[in-house]
Amino acid sequence: MHSTMRRSSAATRLAAAVAVLSLPVAGAAVLSSPADAASSDGCEGGGFQVLGHGPGFEGSVAAPTGRFTVEGKYARFDIDPTDFAVYDQGFTGAPNPEDQTGGQPTGIYASKVPDHRGLTLTSPISLQLDETDIEISRTGPGLSMKISAKDCATGGIFQMEPERGDGTRTRIVHRLADGAFYYDNPRFRRHLGEFLGDDCTNVQTGPPSRFCVQVRTRVNIGNDARPDFAVRDSAQVATRVAQPECGPDFTNNLGLAETADHCGGMSIWDVASGGRMGMVTGEDATEVSNSPTACTSQCQAQNQVRGRLAVLGHPFPVPAGSRLVPRTAAVPTS
Repeated sequence: MHSTMRRSSAATRLAAAVAVLSLPVAGAAVLSSPADAASSDGCEGGGFQVLGHGPGFEGSVAAPTGRFTVEGKYARFDIDPTDFAVYDQGFTGAPNPEDQTGGQPTGIYASKVPDHRGLTLTSPISLQLDETDIEISRTGPGLSMKISAKDCATGGIFQMEPERGDGTRTRIVHRLADGAFYYDNPRFRRHLGEFLGDDCTNVQTGPPSRFCVQVRTRVNIGNDARPDFAVRDSAQVATRVAQPECGPDFTNNLGLAETADHCGGMSIWDVASGGRMGMVTGEDATEVSNSPTACTSQCQAQNQVRGRLAVLGHPFPVPAGSRLVPRTAAVPTS
């Protein structure tokens, strides 16, 4: 996980060029497509239990009056049935070859709270549990919410999907767990503007393709107590809401989007109806990937890259100058 780059044999000829041409550059961080990759080793023996049911169950259950727990071997989180806000999401620390926790329970998000602007969920809860996967959904007048997750130690393991009858966006506020923090990944900044991947013939010009991607800025989530911990928010048809009180604001002279107005312990997202906010972990969190497709249904297969992109990894410890501060700021009202 700490190697600066992973390539298949078709791309190893680029290694020498990258070593020569990689220069430190000031600035950057951006998000790429949701990933659903998780190796079989990372999911070995996984499976969720929720509301008295486990893998193999498909059906509807009555909604409880309070928060309920989705408990897996590797991953867990709580859900508020009234709005499908998620609380206390993290890894259990169960042994696994791809463990990121050092064998210790590790929080990732304290909460992910959607603002439904007066709408509520009222139906029974629909559950579908299949081996390591779970899909949980509930509807109400003019509103539906779906949460999908995988019980794995690494990979793309979670996404939240709001849908409104009026077709407007849903604002979702992410707050990180104690010990977790957002930072501008300096390994991406070091290669900013270069083209990396299996199909690249030149690190300066590409040409760009599905498997030859220009390195842009990357915001990751780190943890000072977990050297292998690598996570990022993964947005599809969603826009991060700037928080001007936070920074630092990075710059570059390459015309690439920059990390700016981003707090260290929270992020705010406006998600299109049918869009999704996900979370990717491990190598998927530090892979140099294309921007997500503008897709609002059956999107995951379009974004699979099957390990053909470069993985730049993450630093440990994270340098002070790369960390985003302060931790929180006010949620904009508009």
